[in-house]
Amino acid sequence: MTKTLQSILLLALPASGKSEVRKYLDQLPAEECRSDFHMGPTVQLDDFPYVHMMRRIDDELEALGERRVFFQSAEKPFKATEDWLTLIELVNEDYADLLAKKQYQPDTAAGLIFDRIDAASKLAGAPVRLGGLDKGVRTKLQEKLESEAADLLDDKIKNYPDTLDGKTLVIEFARGGPQGSDLPLPPHYGYHHSLPALSAEILDKSVILYIWVTPEESRRKNEDRADPDDPGSILHHGVPIDVMLGDYGLDDMDWLEENSEKPGTVTVKAHGRVFHLPVARFDNRVDKTSFIRKDRAQWKSEEVEAVHQGLKAALEKLAAFGS
Repeated sequence: MTKTLQSILLLALPASGKSEVRKYLDQLPAEECRSDFHMGPTVQLDDFPYVHMMRRIDDELEALGERRVFFQSAEKPFKATEDWLTLIELVNEDYADLLAKKQYQPDTAAGLIFDRIDAASKLAGAPVRLGGLDKGVRTKLQEKLESEAADLLDDKIKNYPDTLDGKTLVIEFARGGPQGSDLPLPPHYGYHHSLPALSAEILDKSVILYIWVTPEESRRKNEDRADPDDPGSILHHGVPIDVMLGDYGLDDMDWLEENSEKPGTVTVKAHGRVFHLPVARFDNRVDKTSFIRKDRAQWKSEEVEAVHQGLKAALEKLAAFGS
């Protein structure tokens, strides 16, 4: 019987091809996905919608004449580096809610999202910001963002599967550190700090599929894909250049693999335990994935074959680990 991977951490620098890989997998027949990639129907979790919401909160605060609370400016990185872990805590909560099929019926979707971000911030050791806003400012902010927050909540609940049995959970996020940094990266940058913040329940079942590009290629593709008219899009959002250099100037996957206690894995020490997460790379240093953003009818057979075989090799390696 073909082994089905339970949970894949889809990791890479921004614009490396993670979302394109997800799109490619989504259009495959279920049986081909299972036989070639050891994946069942996918259930997706991603921290990007929360990054986008935090930037939208800051934008609306600034429009109200208030100071930004999350980012240094519209084009700059986080004020508090702990917010990299705030995002992980939100993913942990999304996973727990998915298992419990937790339903929400808030008086205000924006208020619920604000409270969730504050609770995740507290768990991450970041400042709790939205609960301290002036009541009038918070009310105006909620009104401005209610529609977007309702969409985010609706998408979250629609993502609940009947069961995870036979399915593959794909959790996507990007991490890195300032250009020129020494390794290991300082708190709270990189996978070295974000992976241990994942819940034990996620770490117990996960393997890592790493989309491998250079920081230079990541910056090129980020500029190439950016659509200013669609900043919340998974496929078309752009990351400001100061963030690309300050937060994603390099990443630490090589360092983690080289310093792992067990070959072929990343060692994660968390929750009083040691996890050895199997890791495999899809080599996208020479771009194989950008064509996936086009209409399916425009895909060329040789492009499809290169992606398919590259993914197949990486996922077969993950499925074989420990067999």
